[in-house]
Amino acid sequence: MIEISSTTNHYEMNLEDTAKALKELGHPTRLSIFRILVTAGHKGLPVGTLQKELDMPGSTLSHHISGLSSAGLITQRREGRTLFCTVEYERLQSVIDFLLKECCVNE
Repeated sequence: MIEISSTTNHYEMNLEDTAKALKELGHPTRLSIFRILVTAGHKGLPVGTLQKELDMPGSTLSHHISGLSSAGLITQRREGRTLFCTVEYERLQSVIDFLLKECCVNE
């Protein structure tokens, strides 16, 4: 379950949500897609551009995008006939925060 913190206005992820996000990022193709989208920034990229850059069939790309989307790591939006993918930066930061939450507490 993802909780929204009222004081910081960001996601606080639990173990299960973080594991799902990391599982999706743990696949080389999905990690490649995600890195390309991170580079694209907040505007995102059209799916067609991703497909050309990765040189993969649309159905395969769709499968990987679906996994990233189901983990909340990316969103899709339609502008006319073009479908864009964009990184959910808050969600990414929540994964990082979860991993670092208790960093170095036993030093």
